[in-house]
Order: sequence, then C-alpha cells, then structure tokens
Amino acid sequence: MKNIENKVVIITGASSGIGEETAKLLAENGAKVVLSARREDRLKKLADEIGENAVYLKSDVANPDDMKALVSFAKEKFGKVDVLFANAGIMPGSSVSALRVDDWMDMIDINIKGVLHSMAAVLPDFLAQKGGHVIVTSSVAGTRVIPGNAVYSGTKHFVRVFLDAFRTESVQEGTRIRTTTIYPGAVKTELLNILPPSEEKEGWEEYYRQNGLDASSIANAVLYAVSQPDNVDVSDMIIRPTGEV
Repeated sequence: MKNIENKVVIITGASSGIGEETAKLLAENGAKVVLSARREDRLKKLADEIGENAVYLKSDVANPDDMKALVSFAKEKFGKVDVLFANAGIMPGSSVSALRVDDWMDMIDINIKGVLHSMAAVLPDFLAQKGGHVIVTSSVAGTRVIPGNAVYSGTKHFVRVFLDAFRTESVQEGTRIRTTTIYPGAVKTELLNILPPSEEKEGWEEYYRQNGLDASSIANAVLYAVSQPDNVDVSDMIIRPTGEV
C-alpha cells in the first residue's frame, strides 16, 4: 500500500488484541514492525508468524530505559523509526470509593507514563529527521465521563489532551510530526481479563461478546492513518460498534 512500504513501526502492547492485529496488517502491507510487550513468548510467536518483516524485544512501557532500548533496537535492526504506535494499556476498572489505589497507580504507569516514556525515546529521532508519526490508543472513555471507571477514563482523557497539544506544538515548531489519537469503543481484546470476578464483570464480558468489534477494525484504522500522504494528518478517529451508545 502506498506510503506503508518499508516504514518502520514500533508497536507497544503488541502481544495481543489491537497491537497484534495491527502488526500483522501493517506487515502484510509492507511495513517493518518492531514488537514490544512484557510477554516474550507471545511476541516470539507473533514475530515468527509475520516473518522477516518483524522483530521483537521484551520491554515494559513503564520503564523509560526499556523504551530507549526499544528505539535503539529498532534502529539496529531496520536503520530508522518512522512510526510509534503507543498502544499498551490496562483497564482494572472500579469506582473511586473502592480505593483500589494500586490499580490507579498501575494505570498511571502504563496508560500515561507509558505513552510519555515511549514518546520521549523516539522524539529525538523524529525531531532530527523532521518527520515521524505518533499514534496513541485512547478510548471512547477519553471523550466522556465514565462513572465506575473514573481513573481509567482520566488516563485516556490525558492521552487525548496531551497528543492534541503536542500536535499543535509540532505545527508551530515546523517538525512535521504527524499525530493520531484512536478512540476505540468495545473491542474484543484481553482488556477485561484484569478485572476481578464480579457480576458487573460478567455483564461487561457478555456485552463485549455480543457487541464488541474485532481488533482488526482498529488495525484497519491505524493502516488508514499511516498510509495517508505525508501532508495529511488524521488527528482523531472514534471507532465503536454501531449499537454502542
């Protein structure tokens, strides 16, 4: 596909779901993908399936040194980085009154700091080459208030505001770095697995089974954004089931 061939794309959260499907689709269209996640066995299996256009490095977005190593690894293997898809995220949802503070901190570490660490690692190269593309997975929870999932929603609002501010700075500074924020609705991934057993979890799981999109729907959106001409910035994409409120 035009403007995809030989692009080098780092994908965090690549061991399952949206990250996994995006890696497959981009590689099918000629991109070279650099896979990052904490589950090395899953990464190896995916890289073996994709073939020579994929490499992987076990890494944690919450660790800034891991993200620096990931960018260095991508450059060592493929010579450059064109796109960062900061996709890693968790959703251990609960009401604020439940005081699951450890879960709050985990979401801040991965959903917020993970984006910052991965961007900080890749931006020196994007700035030097006067170009690049940062894609981040937010959520429809980043566009509205979600009672019962306030901290997760807050982390995804951060992603929305941060990337929009960065896009504006990039225009003002003339760096030609494109940005895309993707807001998925219900998608059939492992995101709900982290929730503790409850009737509420069972209800969400049934809703996702009945209505959730396949992760390939989000992968198609990433492919569309990356494939646009360099002077086209697809800034925001909301993708949700037709029956989702």
